[in-house]
Amino acid sequence: MDVVEEFWARVTTPLPQLPTTVLVGALLAAAVVVLSPALWRPARTVVTIAHEGAHGLVALAAGRRLAGIRLHSDTSGLTVSAGRPTGFGMVLTCAAGYTGPALFGLGAAALLAAGHAVGLLWALLGLLAALLVQIRNWYGLWAVLVTGAVVLAVTGWLPPAGQAAFAAAGTWFLLLAAPKTVLELQRARRRRAAPHSDADQLAGLTRLPAVLWVGVFLLVDVGALLLGGWWLLG
Repeated sequence: MDVVEEFWARVTTPLPQLPTTVLVGALLAAAVVVLSPALWRPARTVVTIAHEGAHGLVALAAGRRLAGIRLHSDTSGLTVSAGRPTGFGMVLTCAAGYTGPALFGLGAAALLAAGHAVGLLWALLGLLAALLVQIRNWYGLWAVLVTGAVVLAVTGWLPPAGQAAFAAAGTWFLLLAAPKTVLELQRARRRRAAPHSDADQLAGLTRLPAVLWVGVFLLVDVGALLLGGWWLLG
C-alpha cells in the first residue's frame, strides 16, 4: 500500500509552472521536428498513433465494437470497428481521426498548465497500453512499443522538471502537427491520391462536401493550437 500511495502522490502532486523560456524552447524544438522533412517523416508515426487511437476511443464511446488497429510504415493507419455503417456514431468515429491529435494536445496543455506533467505522462502510458491490445500488425506493435518505451524511460530516469519539459515538447508537437496533417490530406485529395480519406467517407455519410470536412478538421486543429498555446504561455 505504501508503494501505491507513494506512486499516486507522485502522479497527482502538481509541479511548479515551467519557466517561459523552457516552454518556448519546447515549442521551438517541436516546430523544428514538424517543419524538417527529415525529422517529420519518422515523427509522423506518433501523430498516426494519436489519429488511430482517437478513431478507436470514439468508436467505443459511440457503442461500436473495435475490431483492430493497424499502423503502417508509410505513416498511414486503419481502424476497423463493427456496428451500424451509418448514423451519428459513425460520423463521430470518422471525424475523430484528424481532430484527435489536436484535442489530445489540448488536453495535455490543460494538464501541463495545472502542473500535472507527471500525471500526463502516466496517462499517456495507460492509453498506449490500451491501444497495444488492439494492434493487429507487426509494424504497429513495434511503433506503439517504442513510443511507450521512450515515455517510460522519461518517467523513470528524468527528474520531474525534465519530465515536464519532455511533456511540453510532446504537447507542442501534437498541437503543431495536427494542422499540418490536414493540409497534407487536402494536397493528397487534390492529386486524387486519397479517394477514401476520412473527409471523403464523411461526405458519403453526411452528403456534405469533403472539402467542408477538411475545413472543419483544420478549424478544430488551429483552434486547439491557439487555445493550448494560450494556456501554456498565457
